[in-house]
Parts: sequence; structure tokens; C-alpha cells
Amino acid sequence: MSLTDLVAILPLLVLAVASVAVLLAAAWSPRQRVLGAWTALGLVAALAAIPIAARAIPRQVTPLLRLDRYALFFLGLLLAAALAVAALAAGYLERRGVRQGEFQALLLLGTLGAAVLVCSSHFASFFLGLELLSVSLYALIAYIRSEERPLEAGLKYLILAGASSGFLLFGMALLYSETGTLEFSRLGTPVNGLTLMGLAILVTGIGFKLAVVPFHMWTPDVYEGAPAPVTAFVATVSKGAMFALFLRYFALAHIAGVPSVWRALAAIAVASMLAGNLLALMQGNVKRLLAYSSIAHLGYLLVAFLASGPRAAEAVTFYLVAYMATTVGAFGVVAVLSTGAREAEGLEAYRGLFWRRPGIAFVFTAMLLSLAGIPLTAGFVGKFFVLSAGIGSALWLLVFVLVLGSAIGLFYYLRVVAAMFTASAPEAAEGPAPAAPLTVAGTLALAVLTIVVVLLGLYPAPVIRLIQSAAASLS
Repeated sequence: MSLTDLVAILPLLVLAVASVAVLLAAAWSPRQRVLGAWTALGLVAALAAIPIAARAIPRQVTPLLRLDRYALFFLGLLLAAALAVAALAAGYLERRGVRQGEFQALLLLGTLGAAVLVCSSHFASFFLGLELLSVSLYALIAYIRSEERPLEAGLKYLILAGASSGFLLFGMALLYSETGTLEFSRLGTPVNGLTLMGLAILVTGIGFKLAVVPFHMWTPDVYEGAPAPVTAFVATVSKGAMFALFLRYFALAHIAGVPSVWRALAAIAVASMLAGNLLALMQGNVKRLLAYSSIAHLGYLLVAFLASGPRAAEAVTFYLVAYMATTVGAFGVVAVLSTGAREAEGLEAYRGLFWRRPGIAFVFTAMLLSLAGIPLTAGFVGKFFVLSAGIGSALWLLVFVLVLGSAIGLFYYLRVVAAMFTASAPEAAEGPAPAAPLTVAGTLALAVLTIVVVLLGLYPAPVIRLIQSAAASLS
């Protein structure tokens, strides 16, 4: 490996060093608050390393990793999301009375696994990154081990991830037996039944990781039982990394145009959009509502993914940016409203929130409106891109289901918004217990996320130019 290769993978090296440093500091330092600062510093250092790595791209670092503008763009997106989660987690863990050191080290290791995924161009690095991410998530989801629900959620995620890994490995084995390679670019279009079967099994494994229908079982239970910052990490960093890899794999292997694959993914998209939105309608638990909502949003992403032409990759990437910023903000509100005794997950916890905490109510309203695709938010621009890509490719059935699903979603998002503004000030004073005061890091994270969501809805041009450059390097 040359010096240029090391420069290209510098963000990954920084993350690895930061993970070890925080883990060692957790063993020796009695001051838990300092560890959150070390984690943030490691993530900021990894972000600062991206412009340095950009000088060495495009670069194929061994057959395993491909560093280009696409990989660096998603690296920056994942690191920014992980930084927001780390900022929100510090105050949450302090209120829950649990140690932060191991949590922060696991958060960095999970981010490193996600970073390896977005740079992967080979099934070996794909699986290594996936397992590093998954093993970190097992522990993060069950981190509050004194409570039953996190342990149950961790066990369910372990079973889901184990099944997913089994499918992925079997699919890889079938593809390797026919093609003799594990490199994405050399796999080629499936030519016989065995390669198609391998691809179908591989898509099944990825479907479990993305939690799309019909592979979504237990996903809402995991979202509900996991600590709120971990739920934000699973919904954004984990899924964002998997979808980025999914997009790269299909672009390099040139298999998106295979009719049977296309029809299978279209069926998954339709089922995810309908089931996700219809099941969310029946939820009185905000975390479960957001879980089913995320299933629907992955269906929207598949619509853009299935569209042909240059706008498809751009639509997928912009929608991922909008979705990740909005979802971290939404679960961030749940995290900051949670107390040491319980999480703010029931709808009653948000009734009259405007009269008690108007700032947090404004942030949550902005996030919910963005998820609903209301104008002047990032979610609206993202859905516009997805619709544009779908209409441009004449995917009329998928476009119709997307519009129908968005209309259904509008109802349950606005139901939460209405609950926040219903009670008068005197009534709210006798309502739910007041939330704990915001930490500086939590306040800053929510403020920045809100600005990003609104700014992307008002002036998305700079981000779109970055996305166009990243999408061009993918092809």
C-alpha cells in the first residue's frame, strides 16, 4: 500500500484511531462527560480529513475499497449524522444514569463500519464493514441493560442481523461459484438461473438490513426498545450506508436493467410504501410511528433507484440527505424530551408541547413537515426529485403509489403536530412532566439540523451541485 493509498483512506484511519482512543480513555477516565467531547473531536477530525483525502481520488485502494467523490460525499454525510447523534446522546445517557465511554466507542466503531460500506467495491470489504456495523449495533441497542425493552430489542436485532448475514453470505457464494470473482465491477449481468438465484438471495439479505417489506418484521420493536439516540443512528447511518452501497453495487455490476430484478424491486417498493404508511396510521407510539414511516421512505427511495437516466442517482442521493437530516432531528427531539424515568414515546408526551417547550415544538414540527414533504422543507425537494425521476422514466404505478402514500403520511404526521398545539397553557401545566433542560451540545445539534432542513428546502442548489459531482463519479 502506497502513501497515496493511505491519504485516500485517511478518514477511515482517523475513525479507527479515535475508536481505540475513546475506548482506552473510557477505561482510565472517571469523567464521563469528557468522553463525549473526545468522540465529537474524533468525528470532526475525520470530517476534516475528507478534503485531504479528496486530493488523492479517484483511487482504488486494493481490490476492496474505491475512494471517489461518491464515497467521500457519503462519508461526510455519515460522519455529520454520527456527530449529531453523539451530541444528542451525551445528555440522554447522563439523564438515564449510564456510562458513556463504551457507548461512545461503539458509536465510533459503528460509524467506521458504515464508512467501510460506502467505500466498498468488493464483497469481502462489504461483509467486513457490515459486520463491524452490526456488532456495534447489537451492543448499542441493548446498552441500557438494566431495562427489559432494550435487551429485548437487542436480541431481536441480533436474530434479524444473523438471518441477514446468512442470506448475504449464501448469495455471495452462489455469485462467486458462477463468476469466479467478488469484485462488483467484474460480476456482470446475471446470465443463468444460478446467478439470478444468488442475486435474489443477496437482495433478500440487503432487504433485511434496509427493513423494507416483507423483511421489516420486528423493526418497529427494535426502534421502540432501543435508546432514542441509537434509534436515530440505526435509522440514518446504518440504512444510509447500506443504500449507498446498494446503489454502487447495482451501478458497477450493471444489473439494474434485468427485468426480473426490476420487477422484484418494484414490488418491494410498492409494498413498503403502502404497508409503511398504513401501519403508521394505527400507531400511538411516536417511535413506532417513525419506524413505520422509515419503511415507507425506503420505498420512496426505491422509486428513484428504479428510474433510469442521470437523474436517478441524484434523486436517491438528495433524498437520502434530506431523510437523514430530518430523521436524526425527529429522534433527537425524542431523546431530549426523554427523562431518566422514561422515554418520550407516547403521543400524550407531546400534547401541549408548544406551550411548555415552544422551541422544541418548532423543531419537531419542522422535522415532521419535512417527512411529510411539505414545501419549504428538505423533504419536499427530495420528493420532488423522486417524482421527477419516476415520471421521467414513466413509472406510473410507482408514482401513483408514492403520491397515495404521501397523502396517507400527511395525516399521521399532522396528527402529532396537532397534538403539540392543542392544549392551552393552563392545561399543559397539568399535563406530562416537563422535560429535562437541554444540554449545549443537544441544543446546537437540533438548531443545526433545523437550519439544514429549512435551508435545503429554500436553497438546495449548492448541495445539488455536490450531488451531481458525486453521482457522475459513480457512473
